[in-house]
Amino acid sequence: MSVTEEPTIRIIATNRRARHDYHILEIFEVGVVLQGTEVKSVRAGQVSFQDSYATVQGGELFLIHLHISPFEKGNVFNHDPVRTRKLLARKREIRKLSQYSLEKGLTLIPLQLYFKGPYLKIELGVCRGKKLYDKRQSVKEREIQRDIARNRLP
Repeated sequence: MSVTEEPTIRIIATNRRARHDYHILEIFEVGVVLQGTEVKSVRAGQVSFQDSYATVQGGELFLIHLHISPFEKGNVFNHDPVRTRKLLARKREIRKLSQYSLEKGLTLIPLQLYFKGPYLKIELGVCRGKKLYDKRQSVKEREIQRDIARNRLP
């Protein structure tokens, strides 16, 4: 790959629920540390974001409750599907994320899981929860946009 080429991005999973439940204030791209057969399960798309979040502990970033299903042909080498996984980021980014997570009402939510070249990356969003009326407003706006798009079609 030459210097000018961008690495190819292949999206594995998207956390659509996060965009419905949270206001996303800022997005960070971080790497993920995986073990053994987890990479094969991720390539097969066997990932669930349900109830997953990130936290900073002891100056390190961890992803909690990301479910990666065991690889069916992995026998004894499979790992715990919901184990805590370490995330890779620069110290400056970890400090910034730590400050955000300490602020009341903000949380770190994984938004997207993808391969960027040979590396697995996660988009972490600094999020603030939406109120019920915010969610209703989002649904209403989406329906209006859908109606506009329908009327434009011949």
